[in-house]
Amino acid sequence: MPRRRLRRGDLACSVAVAVAVAAVAVAAVGAVGGGDGGADFDYRKLSGIIIPGFASTQLRAWSVLDCPYSPFDFNPLDSVWLDTAKLLSAVNCWLKCMLLDPYNQTDHPECKSRPDSGLSAITELDPGYITGPLSSVWKEWVKWLTFETALKLRGGPSLVFAHSMGNNVFRYFLEWLKLEIAPKHYIRWLDEHIHAYFAVGAPLLGSTEAVKAALSGATFGLPVSEGTARLMFNAFGSSLWLMPFSEYCKADNIYWKHFFEGKGGCHHRQQCDEMEYKSEFSGWPTNLVSIEVPTVRDTEAYPSIMDTTENITSSMECGKPTLLSFSAREVSDGTLFKTIKDWDPQSIGLIHQLEKYYQGDPVLNPLTPWERPPIKNVFCIYGLDSKTEVGYYFAPSGKPYPDNWIITDIIYEFEGSLLSRQNKIVTQFILSRSGNSVTGKPNNSSGDGTVSYNSLSWCKNWLGPKVNITRAPQAEHDGSDLQTKMNVDHHVGQGILPNMTRTPHVKYITYFEDAESIPGWRTAVWELDKANHRNIVRMPVLMRELWLEMWHDMHPDAKSKFVTKDKLMDTD
Repeated sequence: MPRRRLRRGDLACSVAVAVAVAAVAVAAVGAVGGGDGGADFDYRKLSGIIIPGFASTQLRAWSVLDCPYSPFDFNPLDSVWLDTAKLLSAVNCWLKCMLLDPYNQTDHPECKSRPDSGLSAITELDPGYITGPLSSVWKEWVKWLTFETALKLRGGPSLVFAHSMGNNVFRYFLEWLKLEIAPKHYIRWLDEHIHAYFAVGAPLLGSTEAVKAALSGATFGLPVSEGTARLMFNAFGSSLWLMPFSEYCKADNIYWKHFFEGKGGCHHRQQCDEMEYKSEFSGWPTNLVSIEVPTVRDTEAYPSIMDTTENITSSMECGKPTLLSFSAREVSDGTLFKTIKDWDPQSIGLIHQLEKYYQGDPVLNPLTPWERPPIKNVFCIYGLDSKTEVGYYFAPSGKPYPDNWIITDIIYEFEGSLLSRQNKIVTQFILSRSGNSVTGKPNNSSGDGTVSYNSLSWCKNWLGPKVNITRAPQAEHDGSDLQTKMNVDHHVGQGILPNMTRTPHVKYITYFEDAESIPGWRTAVWELDKANHRNIVRMPVLMRELWLEMWHDMHPDAKSKFVTKDKLMDTD
């Protein structure tokens, strides 16, 4: 994980979130009563810890910055992320407070920004928009203190609720913790401090949108140009954390290297199994990037901002372009950026970040698949069957950085409606923005509009050999449209499909549940039809399901391991 010097606001923010959420998230549970019955412990003592994604924390100025030719200046505690008035009227000044040096991750000499504190720091921003690297809960301030504080204040373990890249942050914390305490205490610490982990919209194999953001910029609806968005994305060492990677390549076991070779200083060598070389696309639906580069290697093909358009055009016409394609492995190991650096020198900064903060991280190379966390109760929750980008075609634009690449085509995965003779859902098609057919191996479903299905559903590998599957309408229902299959065989790495019918225009939740494969542990995967990546955390149906699950856990007369789905009546 990109290591950054600790900013004083970070710790204050995390503790405030832990304390505030503890009071808010568990107040209803405590009010129900009955928690002292047959439960293992008093669920009224549960606390809640929220780990937001790559977007979701307010930033405030910690220094004075005069913005010439603008009625706005920055003073200490002024809002930086997100102050749209200053963004629109003084974007260059605003960027000084947002951007970091891509090589050493330090502030701009003229401006510092730090995260806001308190619950409002995350509740007053819509999750899912680009922000600075401080939007995530870094390991320095997720350490024991947050969980120990929650334990002391409430007297019980925590519910961890992570959204999007917040799941990557939590994973890093777990790996760091494993190296910091004795092995025999690791599982005991987790049992005492974490009751359940809710992984919402987790990009477990990365997201292709990170490639677009790195090469051409992704505004996510913000009032900035794509070039400005690209400058921001490439300045933050945390951005590469969202890069897609192969499901077949793992890193060295850093746990043993930690003891036998010491801490730090070693790169994580990737070990890819034979499937990486037998499969065409590293387990993804298609090649993630196809990019045209000039045949003649001339650094002037992408000049500095001071060069003229006329010189750019003449240089670009010197050679016939070559189309190069890159898989997920070739994106995550840096092959893509090393290949294009002769035409795009700014890629050198991305190579530096990748080698220093990921391949050279002393704890973990996060661009590798992860196994089920050793937590008693794990719930993996995501949306599906939305139109989702899974690949891009890039070509030179003839403009200087950061606008030197343009997207000529986008490859999507999308829900399919064709049926086989056996009345089973046929795999959905892949289509491009231009409408052309694309070579690839589609997923069985499509993603949540931001993260592809194969990345979201990687957590199905955490399920055991026998899985109970239930499909129920998201809305109020009397149980007549409920479908259940018990003890479905599941082979890790081969996926598991519900093979159930759908009523037109009805949105469902499909539950994959396993409470038997590991005694005392529960693992569940919830698939929510049409739930959008950035809005899923605000969906009433998700809040309802979380509440029902926790209420079930604390109920002294609960007979089943999971909430029953036979009937749902809304009581607004």
